[in-house]
Amino acid sequence: MKTFRVLSLLSALLVLAACVTINIYFPAAEAREAAEKIVDDILGEDAAKPAPAKDDQSMNIPMIEQGYTFNLFDLLVPQAQAAAQPKFDADTPLVRKLQAAMKQRHSQLREFYQSGAIGFTQNALIGIRDLGLVPLKQRGQLKNLVEAQNKDRNQLYKEIARANGHPEWEKDVRATFSKTWIGSAAKGWWYQNSSGAWVQK
Repeated sequence: MKTFRVLSLLSALLVLAACVTINIYFPAAEAREAAEKIVDDILGEDAAKPAPAKDDQSMNIPMIEQGYTFNLFDLLVPQAQAAAQPKFDADTPLVRKLQAAMKQRHSQLREFYQSGAIGFTQNALIGIRDLGLVPLKQRGQLKNLVEAQNKDRNQLYKEIARANGHPEWEKDVRATFSKTWIGSAAKGWWYQNSSGAWVQK
């Protein structure tokens, strides 16, 4: 009977280790950090300064309790943490190429952001909000700029997901960039809220 209990416990631990190892979650914090770096570079001096980060309540856990929890987990599933928290890569030759092209194009788009003619959409792209604010002779140019910028943005999100070996992460990458673009928008610029309505920052 005692042997059966021991075997049952070992089996349960093996199942736990296997479950933790195969469940690889999207590294949101790392993705957000990478998105902020890319967006800040593209927007340059137009990027809004981020608000100070709030204290992480998890850091208030007593050190003894933290050590006990983590050591026990490591003892049960020693390889699980490394597998469940993959390194997030957003620095490939294609990412750098797209980033440089978008940065150069941004200098031509700046005046249209400032006038309110365009803004950031809820799906991490650029949308034309009011073409009436653009002189007739510049409208064709603006449409071409927005189309080119959106093409590069779509390719950027896809490439970052691919570079991390998880093409299915593209939706999460896009959502992360959507929040970052809006958060970095300069005061007075326009963006779409979660309902799709245009809001001025």
